[in-house]
Amino acid sequence: MNTQQALQHARSLDIEPIDAQTLLLHVMQRSLHDRAWLLLNDALELSVEQQTQYQQGLARLLNNEPLAYVTGWQAFHRLELQVTPDVLVPRADTETLVDWALALGLPQARVLDLGTGSGAIALALKHQRPDWSLHAVDQSAQALAVAQANARRLQLDVLMKQSDWFSQVQGHFDLIVSNPPYIAQGDPHLPGLVHEPQTALVSGPQGLDDLQTIISKAADYLNPQAWLLLEHGYDQAPAVCELLRQNGFTEVQSRNDLAGIARCSGGRRAEVK
Repeated sequence: MNTQQALQHARSLDIEPIDAQTLLLHVMQRSLHDRAWLLLNDALELSVEQQTQYQQGLARLLNNEPLAYVTGWQAFHRLELQVTPDVLVPRADTETLVDWALALGLPQARVLDLGTGSGAIALALKHQRPDWSLHAVDQSAQALAVAQANARRLQLDVLMKQSDWFSQVQGHFDLIVSNPPYIAQGDPHLPGLVHEPQTALVSGPQGLDDLQTIISKAADYLNPQAWLLLEHGYDQAPAVCELLRQNGFTEVQSRNDLAGIARCSGGRRAEVK
């Protein structure tokens, strides 16, 4: 089997072409973005081992396993992150949160990322703003190990520790960011996410439990006029904004993702009088 035949086989299985190309590059130990190389080498023969790995990868994709778990890598905000089934696959929607945080233009800020998972948000912020002091927490030791490995490989200095939200957090911050669990129990989308850690996805009957916990406690860890920015579900912006207002935040607002959906909401801690 050559590379062209391999891609044709994936097409016959209704595998997305970009997924098949990425998988093929992975088994051939090429950069996952080097699709031009595949076009120039469409007659290159795969070894028996590569064919076996490719077929196994296709089977996992057909079982709706995320491509990032099959290859072990996911691109996020100009970084290549290693991912495992212990963490959620970083998604492009979350780049909205990173872009908003960067757009604040904070000087030498002390920043906290709650529920860091693979470290995507904290590492993207540190990559763009090396002058910021980044802190990241996650309640899962397994997830934290993935984040720490990414930080070491990318040589980005982020202080990481295990913590159930604020339980082990100390001090005050100029910015707190979080992409917490926000899917409601029984949501019809959950069966399609069965391969990802459910504790990082589901948060109570309306999907708001963890968001409410963070919002209710965040002011105790924010400097006056500091920001709290949160990712949430596609239809949760009104509820999250109301929670922010109820907890004394000002300048409450939302930001849209690339699909035009209000994906993130945030506000500033009121000035202490």
